[in-house]
Amino acid sequence: MMQGFLLGVIVTCSLVAGAYFLRFWRKTGDTLFLGFGAAFLIEGCNRIVFLFVETPEAGNPVVYSVRLLCYLIILVAIAYKNRR
Repeated sequence: MMQGFLLGVIVTCSLVAGAYFLRFWRKTGDTLFLGFGAAFLIEGCNRIVFLFVETPEAGNPVVYSVRLLCYLIILVAIAYKNRR
């Protein structure tokens, strides 16, 4: 019961952070905000899937693949920002 509640809090925070960064991206057009927004939204959606899985395993390769994708998006956005 408590684990589901905490997972819901994490989902909510991730989606709010993603929306927050996307709002700044729309204002400024800076791709760094787009990268962070996309990463947080993907991570939030990944956590939503955890709510519906019977036994979510942290050691599952799919979980780490999604997290790796999020971190790569952030790294590419930072590299693109610093390259200009």
